[in-house]
Amino acid sequence: MQGFKRSVFLIIFLFSSLFVISQSLCAQETWRDKLKERFKQRFEGKQDSIGISSPGDYDFSLQHDGLSRTYKVHVPASYIKSVPSFLILAFHGGGGSSKIMANDEYYGLISKSNKEGFIVAFPNGVSQLRSGKFATWNAGNCCGYARDKHVDDVGFVRKVIADMETKFNVDPNRIYAIGMSNGGMFSYKLACDLTDKFKAIASVAGTDNCDQCRPSKPISIMHIHAKDDDHVLFNGGYGVKAFKDPSKVTDFTSVPETISRWVKRNNCNVIPKRVMEKEGVYCDLYTGCDGNVQIKLCVTETGGHSWSGRTKIPRANATTPSQAISANDEIWDFFKAQ
Repeated sequence: MQGFKRSVFLIIFLFSSLFVISQSLCAQETWRDKLKERFKQRFEGKQDSIGISSPGDYDFSLQHDGLSRTYKVHVPASYIKSVPSFLILAFHGGGGSSKIMANDEYYGLISKSNKEGFIVAFPNGVSQLRSGKFATWNAGNCCGYARDKHVDDVGFVRKVIADMETKFNVDPNRIYAIGMSNGGMFSYKLACDLTDKFKAIASVAGTDNCDQCRPSKPISIMHIHAKDDDHVLFNGGYGVKAFKDPSKVTDFTSVPETISRWVKRNNCNVIPKRVMEKEGVYCDLYTGCDGNVQIKLCVTETGGHSWSGRTKIPRANATTPSQAISANDEIWDFFKAQ
């Protein structure tokens, strides 16, 4: 009998010990999970029911159409999570990256964000490199890898906006697109195919190269271009010296044709008003459009293929930007007026 009791006691002791050990392991696993989650929140920023509440610079990724895509975000110090914020999506040029577009020395968009209080996002195009460099956008007839592989960049941007709306307090009626070169062309593509999400778009040195365009509503358009652009020629075509492989681009639409298309689509007055004319630049404004939208064209005499008002980017074939106007100031003033 004593032997039986001893055996029962040993069995109970073993089961109790196993239970205590398992509970300890579960507690450790829970502790580790909590630590990982806390680290993740610290890395991505403080979050609550609205989303990220602290200003700063963030990197995000998401899956779309079988591809891993990334985008950067800058949140200004003035951001208040309870107040809906303007959102600008800035698209880099062909062969560039979100890192280049977010370089404040080159484009000044982060400084402008800090001054004016809007959130700015820098999506990255599609690249054959894991680094994301030398990326392009599928902007209709241009450009490169994204066009050739029929990448769904429009769907990617829709998903970026949806993702940002879970992380930040974004005003859905104040979302804008801007872009340089191929990024500007893609902004036109968004005006055609994602009109429901954007209040206005602005393109610098990139024309409308979409064969098909069916905007769901009138949309405001701003375009800035240099007469001596040696990449995307003002009067149409591509710069022979600028592109080693013309098959990667297209026979670019001219600036006058681009503006004419959107004047017609928005049903604007065909005669513009000259709203700026000074040394090195003029700006024309088209009004009387459906939905009270506007179209604005600013043309600089010089500056080549560059972002007006900024510094020369240190790369081959880069041109010195015109200082006659600031692209950032003109675009922001235009967006605020819409």
